[in-house]
Amino acid sequence: MMNSSPWAKRILRGFIALLVLLLLVALATWAWLRQSLPLLNGELSTGQLAKPVSIERDAQGVAFITAETRTDSAFALGFLHAQERFFQMDLLRRNSAGELSELVGEAALEHDKGVRVHQFRARAERNIGAMPVHQQQVLQSYADGVNYGLSQLGAKPWEYALLRQEPRKWVPADSMLTIFSMYLTLQSRTGDFELRDNALAELLPGDLYHFFAPKGGVWDAPLIGDARDPLNLPETHIAALVDEGEPMAYGKMESEDMIFGSNNWVVGGALTEHGAAIVADDMHLAITVPNIWFRAGWNVPGTEFEMRGASLPGGPIIVAGSNGKVAWGFTNTTADWGDLIPLEISENGEQYRTPEGWQDFDIAVEQINISGKPASELKVRKTIWGPVVGEDHNGTPLAYRWVAHDIRGANLNLLKLETVETVRAAMDIAPELGMPHQNFVLGDSAGNIGWTVAGPIPRRVGLDGDRSVSWADGTAFWDGFLPLAEQPSIYNPPSHRIWTANSRTMDGEFLRVMGDGGYALGARQQQIRDDLFARDHFTEQDLLDIQLDDRAIFLERWQAHLVQLLSTSDGYDDVLEQVKSWGGRASADSVGYRIVRNFRLRFIDFATAPVLTYMQRHDPTFKFGRVNRQVEYPAWEMLSNEPAHLLNPEFASWKALKLAALDQVLEEMAEDGLPLAQQTWGVQNSAKILHPLGRAVSAVNWFTAMPADPLPGDSHMPRFQSSTNGASERMVVAPGHEELGVFHMATGQSAHPLSPFFGNGHRDWVEGNPSSFTEKSVEYVLTLK
Repeated sequence: MMNSSPWAKRILRGFIALLVLLLLVALATWAWLRQSLPLLNGELSTGQLAKPVSIERDAQGVAFITAETRTDSAFALGFLHAQERFFQMDLLRRNSAGELSELVGEAALEHDKGVRVHQFRARAERNIGAMPVHQQQVLQSYADGVNYGLSQLGAKPWEYALLRQEPRKWVPADSMLTIFSMYLTLQSRTGDFELRDNALAELLPGDLYHFFAPKGGVWDAPLIGDARDPLNLPETHIAALVDEGEPMAYGKMESEDMIFGSNNWVVGGALTEHGAAIVADDMHLAITVPNIWFRAGWNVPGTEFEMRGASLPGGPIIVAGSNGKVAWGFTNTTADWGDLIPLEISENGEQYRTPEGWQDFDIAVEQINISGKPASELKVRKTIWGPVVGEDHNGTPLAYRWVAHDIRGANLNLLKLETVETVRAAMDIAPELGMPHQNFVLGDSAGNIGWTVAGPIPRRVGLDGDRSVSWADGTAFWDGFLPLAEQPSIYNPPSHRIWTANSRTMDGEFLRVMGDGGYALGARQQQIRDDLFARDHFTEQDLLDIQLDDRAIFLERWQAHLVQLLSTSDGYDDVLEQVKSWGGRASADSVGYRIVRNFRLRFIDFATAPVLTYMQRHDPTFKFGRVNRQVEYPAWEMLSNEPAHLLNPEFASWKALKLAALDQVLEEMAEDGLPLAQQTWGVQNSAKILHPLGRAVSAVNWFTAMPADPLPGDSHMPRFQSSTNGASERMVVAPGHEELGVFHMATGQSAHPLSPFFGNGHRDWVEGNPSSFTEKSVEYVLTLK
């Protein structure tokens, strides 16, 4: 046998050296990460507590706090949040304060400028000053716990080492800023829906506007009222919108229902075996590492109440959960909680007209610190109604009157839910809750159920909120907020069922006071309603089954139409076979579902392109965005009845347009080289659940990203899921029977990749396995003295 050549030996030595180097890097990274691991067991002498506080955690990291005062339990929760989630908390406060640039650099400057207009940090400090003393004490104790928890880490959280930054201490105003961050997630900071809907209404011929921007239809499933009437065909020819030779503008294929705002429902005790109501809640948000929620519970000192559910790191409260007597959950109302006000400006542009005459703008200068760069200054123009947030399509400056700006817009009154004993008592608190307006769905241990709006509702005078109007002559204004007696509500309906899913819930006067902020299409809400009426008796598992319902009922008529189209078209035999055998659900292994779903969206792009082209001629930045959520109604009318005068003039026939839409879908599916039979919905809808820093530093994803699981579910069905968004939690609970409940949470409790809780529970979320609402046997005990 011949000896190995010198080159081979060198290659082998180099390979071994590389392995050793990689091993050393891995060990160094592991050692570096271990320094910032949270403390799980033992005792700490804090020097800040009246009596010892116990923190018990199970194997999944679900924490339960036992304390003798509410301020001490707030301290302990702050400690937990800081140890497990401080970087996440920091991003939340900086997001709404417009202070991200100070942490991550110039890439966040435009975001910060847009947010600084609202001056949320100053509003947070003002709101705290208006709080009862007890709430101020709870906030201060929480902040003290955060700062103590941060100080007890062996090293600063790993994200700061990566960014070469130092964490900044927590103050009570930061907790209010986390509420304002939720406003930015759930409502528009610039009134986008009103802005774009106004532009459509003013610029499009009236009959085309009412056709392409309807307010609802057969998919509606409100709690009060009926579905809207069918559309009337417009008389105006769509080709009249496009000039000869003008290039057609086509939108990007994406679902018009990418509203990350949630489902919830409740069934009354008359329909359950134990006689208590059962509440189901799954709040749809962006899914990142870590999850937005942190599971926790605590005793309420001096009472028999025990809190359990989802806390938001940054605040000392349970957002959704149960106190043992009452359970509650939230979904975004998607109603109208702000008004854009066109300003009448003086010739020199320095004044605006008010009911008291011309008035100078109040100019505030905001300094935005930027990591590694000189600070940037922003001049904020303020009016008596609110800040100037932009311009309309005519170039008219717009002020924004928004509930988020009011003292009542953000507070700590959710604390009052800790000791309510009945649904009725909890509903009475709803107008006092300072938070982004939510569908507040409740059930109690006696079997009562209810719905109302959580949050203050403005009383509009001289306007309905649908159209932006001048407030300069004093005939249009907000006259405070509605009292409890006028708050929209439903209590113990005869059906013993309540359901919401970001769509219209009300009709008549209740709808008038809530307004329309861009309601979701009713298909998801309708499917939930029908699932609830398909049974007369419910267990917790039955409600979980509804949360996991991925049947594509909404797309059935599109699938049938596509089968008919393919049956009369040559060259689509393989596609026809896949569409026929689609399975009728958003299954991860279905090719047909992916084809039908994407065909619908591309058809909508092609069919509505003349409208988009026309709008972008007047406003190059115009996008349908939030104004096209009801586009299903005109789309189906055009698909099924093929009105000749509404055909996109770039196509010779409706069949040609449909086949072109299908061909483009198939081309995009084939881009990765897989054969059609492997182009499943799961290939497109694979999880991309990343740490926020993983988007900028790909190496972070090596040790923080969740598996790229193919995910079932989609928009327009209860199991809403995309690659990056979906149910941030799934909760099913009957107050008084929490041990029977279910709680799913993606990514697990901890943000630290070496924590035993990192990713713990994520598999249950992916697969829909039953997972306990309550904490299990105690694995870790930490005592704060």
